[in-house]
Parts: sequence; structure tokens; C-alpha cells
Amino acid sequence: MAMGSLRSGGGGDDEDGLDATPMSDINVTPMVDVMLVLLIIFMVAAPLMTTGVPVQLPKTAAAKVAQAQKPLEVSIDKDGNPFIAKDPFTAETLLPRLKELKAENPDQVVLVRGDRDANYGKILETMGVVAQAGFTKVSLIAQAPGGAAK
Repeated sequence: MAMGSLRSGGGGDDEDGLDATPMSDINVTPMVDVMLVLLIIFMVAAPLMTTGVPVQLPKTAAAKVAQAQKPLEVSIDKDGNPFIAKDPFTAETLLPRLKELKAENPDQVVLVRGDRDANYGKILETMGVVAQAGFTKVSLIAQAPGGAAK
């Protein structure tokens, strides 16, 4: 069985100038257009689909929650002397001042910074004084290997 032309005319010559061979190239322009439209649709719709359970929130007259306050820094220098921020204190005056600060803000976060050459016992004593003043959110600050304090 011989392969004939795709035209139904049956004439062997190209009288009208059309080639009778099948086209083997695919025009990808319409496919790219459709894919770009789908991409845009999914980019717009994806954030809308990530919401949780739909809830009608009640309205309140309460004030907005205050932004996080700057933590209180207690430092111990290499000689074992305590500081609050940059103000020097003695071991005897540190506890009363910390109690005053606790009374002003009960939820204050305290960061304890100790010099690497300071006596470890002095750092622990200072942390004990901070705990004795009533602070419950106490953290130690160390320096990361890259150099920034954490």
C-alpha cells in the first residue's frame, strides 16, 4: 500500500503551491503562553490557600500588646565587678537596685554578660543575685565563633 498525499484532491502536482508533506515541527508559543498564565494564577492563588481555619475574631477595646522591651544587661568585668547597663555597682548595692528594677517591670528579661577572664564563681554569684531579686527570665550571653555576641 503506497502512501498518498494528505489532500483529498488526488492530483500529483502541486497546482496550488501547497506542500503535501506532513509538518513535523511543533509550535510551542501557545503552550508557553498557557503555562505562563497558569504560573501567574498559581502564584496569586497559593498565598490565599495557606490560611488556616476561618475564624471570626471578636473585637475588643483592649490596648495593643506593647513591643518587646530591651533586655536588662548585667555585666561582670574581668575583676568580677558587676555592672547594670554601663553603671558600676558593688556586690552590696546590686541586689537592692535589681529589686527596684524588678518592681518597675516584673516581666523584664535579664542578660548576664561575663568577661572570659572573670572568675566563673563571680558570674554564678551574680546570676544568683539576679535570681534572688526575683527575675525568672535570665540568660547568659556568649560570643559566637564568628565574632558576634549571641
